[in-house]
Amino acid sequence: MTYRQEIGRIGENFAAEYLKRRGYRIIDRNKNRKWGELDIIAVAPDKTLVFVEVKTMRVGDLRPEDQMTSSKIKKFKRAAQIYSASHEELVDERKGWRLDVIALTGYDEEKFEVSHYENI
Repeated sequence: MTYRQEIGRIGENFAAEYLKRRGYRIIDRNKNRKWGELDIIAVAPDKTLVFVEVKTMRVGDLRPEDQMTSSKIKKFKRAAQIYSASHEELVDERKGWRLDVIALTGYDEEKFEVSHYENI
């Protein structure tokens, strides 16, 4: 595993624990299919199905959320649409689903500055 992959894995684990502490129920992680990749799939406390993209970076000039280009958001949305269409039982008719981004800036492998963007 490369250093970059290791930081990504650590960040995704941190993000999953962050969501759990806020009352989210994790449904699935690292869903990798030909139609795209979903880092975390969860149900929010209000029963909304939430697809979470996790971006992790060390401290630097760029912020992790700067990596979310319009092309990446489009792919992320498409993957979420395909997943939700094949898992209708998870989508509350009143709440639907949304896309979130959790951006983690790492000062070391145990401590991150967290920015949670809901419904991007």
